[in-house]
Amino acid sequence: MPVRNIHLTDEQDAFVEEVVRAGKYEDASEAMRDAVRGLQHRIQADELKLDLLRTQLQAGLDALDNGRFTEVDDADLDAALDDLASPTR
Repeated sequence: MPVRNIHLTDEQDAFVEEVVRAGKYEDASEAMRDAVRGLQHRIQADELKLDLLRTQLQAGLDALDNGRFTEVDDADLDAALDDLASPTR
């Protein structure tokens, strides 16, 4: 298994020591591997969210290009936004 030297803040080091002492991990290496797995999952989730956002943005742009939209008069904008935000939707 590769070995890496990492630098932690005093607070981070104390946290790792605390979770090891509490028996949540066998040692600091196990805690750090779990932290890296969490980072991997977070990055993957962020990438999926970004892909979904890009897909939704493209769908909106396509709808605009094809004339599939509803114009809202400035006077009615507040009411339209209130309708979108209402919990009964």
